[in-house]
Amino acid sequence: MNTARVLITDKAKEVVLQLQQKFGELMFHQSGGCCDGSSPMCFEKGELILNETDVLLGEIANCEFYISTVN
Repeated sequence: MNTARVLITDKAKEVVLQLQQKFGELMFHQSGGCCDGSSPMCFEKGELILNETDVLLGEIANCEFYISTVN
């Protein structure tokens, strides 16, 4: 059974599509921390340098979604 790890509402997908039209390819990242980075953040693809502590959870609106294993 394939279970989705990240989900997006239809309204949020509309916003992501608007951002893609304006900025091109995007990616999402969420830190494992307790402060500002705890909320998912949107970047232009490649703007955030990933490392071995970042895990790909899946995709939303054709955008990769990563989470950090470090908290």
